[in-house]
Formats: sequence, C-alpha cells, structure tokens
Amino acid sequence: MKHRVAKIVGISVVAIAAVFVFGFAVMYLWNWLMPELFGLKQVSYWQAWGILALSWILFGGLRGHGHHHRHGHWRHRMHERWGKLTPEEKARFKEEIHRRWHPHHHEPPASGSGG
Repeated sequence: MKHRVAKIVGISVVAIAAVFVFGFAVMYLWNWLMPELFGLKQVSYWQAWGILALSWILFGGLRGHGHHHRHGHWRHRMHERWGKLTPEEKARFKEEIHRRWHPHHHEPPASGSGG
C-alpha cells in the first residue's frame, strides 16, 4: 500500500512539474518567435496558459474522441482535389505557395513529378 501511495505521489509531482514546464515552454517560444515574426507583444506565464486554453477550445479540446474522423475526411477531400488538378495547375499552386512562404526568393521551386 505504501508503495502504491508513493508511486501516485511521484507521478503527481512529475505531472505538476511537466505542466509548469509546459507553460514556460509556450511562453518562451511565443516570446522568442511571435514578436520577431509578427510584431506581437511578449506574453507572461499566465497569458501563455490563456493561449493554450484558447487553442485547446478552438482546435479540438471540446470535440471528444470522435474528431479524428473529421481530419481523415479533410485529408481525403484535399487528396481528391489535388488529384483532379492538371500538371500546370499543380505547378502554379506550388509556385504560389513558394512565393508566399519565401517572399525574398525569386526562383520558383524545382518542378518535380510530385503528385
């Protein structure tokens, strides 16, 4: 019985420490990336937890366990759409994505047979 209680206490301490560290990780990553990339303000530890809570609510925290099916459906639909594009449309799409993600590069990505 003592061993069981010690194990539960140990797991609880590790879980609390992980939650604490996770909040700091989000805060650190936000403060490192977002002000530089998007000109946003730095956040505090509790604001980082607010961002986590908001993202959990917006991106699936309240959907339950059945939401994986929807992700598969979305992926299937996108795969179908990609399959219906002509090679020229695929190349145009790839060039546009490259232009948006690499605005300072003027060369389009090498066109391969990916598709």
